[in-house]
Amino acid sequence: MAVKIRLKRMGSKKAPFYRVVVADSRSPRDGRFIEEIGTYNPIAQPAQVNIKEDKALEWMKKGAKPSDTVRSLFSNAGLMEKLHNEKNGK
Repeated sequence: MAVKIRLKRMGSKKAPFYRVVVADSRSPRDGRFIEEIGTYNPIAQPAQVNIKEDKALEWMKKGAKPSDTVRSLFSNAGLMEKLHNEKNGK
């Protein structure tokens, strides 16, 4: 089973709000997911990002691949660097 970390769109028309979820890559964007690991609100100024870092790192260690947008959010939060440092044993 290919697992992805991606955004699930919530909110109303023209007012998006996203949940960062771990899901099977075959499930639809807003469909079934395995676990919710955070939220992202692009409307707020500045954009609000809340991520459960321990859960995100745990899933990436298990092989979950973040989508491009989620990878960008993780990089801005410093998660990709933490993952890289843990893999290299630093």
